[in-house]
Amino acid sequence: MDKVLIVDDEKNYLTILGEVIKEEGFEPVTASSGLIALDLLRSESIDLVLTDMMMPGMDGIELLAQIKELAPSLPVMVMTAHGSVERAVEAMQKGAFTYILKPFDNETLVAHMKKAIAIHEIVKENSRLKEEISTRYNFDNIIGKSKPMKALYNVIQKVAPTGASILIEGESGTGKELVARSIHYNSPRKDHPLVAVNCSAFAESLLESELFGHEKGAFTGAAGMKKGRFELSNQGTLFLDEIGEIPTNIQVKLLRVLQEKTIERVGGTKPLKMDFRLIAATNKNLEKEVEQGRFREDLYYRLNIVKTVMPPLRDRDGDIPLLVNHFISKYAHERKSPRPLDGVDSRAARLIFEYSWPGNVRELENIIERAVILATGNTISVEDLPMKLQSPSSSLSSIPLEGIPENAGLVETLTAVEKRMIKRAMTLSGNVQTKAAEILGIGKSGLNQKLKKYGL
Repeated sequence: MDKVLIVDDEKNYLTILGEVIKEEGFEPVTASSGLIALDLLRSESIDLVLTDMMMPGMDGIELLAQIKELAPSLPVMVMTAHGSVERAVEAMQKGAFTYILKPFDNETLVAHMKKAIAIHEIVKENSRLKEEISTRYNFDNIIGKSKPMKALYNVIQKVAPTGASILIEGESGTGKELVARSIHYNSPRKDHPLVAVNCSAFAESLLESELFGHEKGAFTGAAGMKKGRFELSNQGTLFLDEIGEIPTNIQVKLLRVLQEKTIERVGGTKPLKMDFRLIAATNKNLEKEVEQGRFREDLYYRLNIVKTVMPPLRDRDGDIPLLVNHFISKYAHERKSPRPLDGVDSRAARLIFEYSWPGNVRELENIIERAVILATGNTISVEDLPMKLQSPSSSLSSIPLEGIPENAGLVETLTAVEKRMIKRAMTLSGNVQTKAAEILGIGKSGLNQKLKKYGL
């Protein structure tokens, strides 16, 4: 129930207005002076203040000024007599929602109150969403503490406050869009739009219109003017995903936009000045694309002011336990799981670690979501994982030998593999030796000897 604070030095007004407000479904709170009203505002959650203008001590204008310092978005309605309309106008100039002349009818009063409270709810919700978005895409919340991820955080922290163009390279599913959003929401442009476009999702004939917009009649079917993504991202950030898929003729236009910061809609002749920041992403190596003549060199250098590469999951397997726990918590909450999930049992954990994750973090997330739905116990087990993780082709028999030098000795190679497996098991178990030994399938004393041998 919305609370309305009524401030008036006349007690009969407090009583009458309190009854009117109560009948309309609001909860009245009363104060006979400005000082009492301010004390109530500090201790209670109020949705609207209805104050008289003329009061001894602190009048309505002074109270309004104090409220705006205490709660800037809280709506204040001022009640005033005909003789003090000028002061009511002054109150409006200083931030009052509106004023109402005494005597007034109840319907007019209630209509103004409902409008003020409705607008206040929108403002509160907008503020909540902005805070949620800012928290969600804060770079500190990108999951991972491995060396490659720490290097990534360092880059984001340095480039986010600038207006520099950024190129994010990385395999599909590594989280390139999440990084782009983190950069935007930690930049001075965070209160303006972030517009994302997947360049591979549009045919060549549609992509130009999608990016630059078009004028009415520019082509068959253009029934009206349409703003493109560059216009929609004005003062904000434009994120072009899969930029390596852009056709050559559009690459030329994109280069001109980046150089001149102006666009022309398809079918238009008037240049439109734009203020945007560009973040581009691709799962291709654009440098190689340039060498092979599939991507313009001058555009590449325009995009590549700052380049960062998203590491594949196989290069940061130490982050897998963090990601698994994060996704279990996320989907157990979203699915309102009736059972508390304590994580992954040792057999399932071993399979998760041995899998190569070609789909990267996106694939891991999908598999954990599926496992949360299928799990019947308090932990995710092997049976909850898809067959591709359970089958022999995903385990030791599929380890590629291409990365091992031909002249490598068997002993040194096995030693390196053993050391890496022990490190991985310790990471997965949270450095609990009993659990690590169970994952490796050896005794705790044997693991302890190997830890000492390798100085781990």
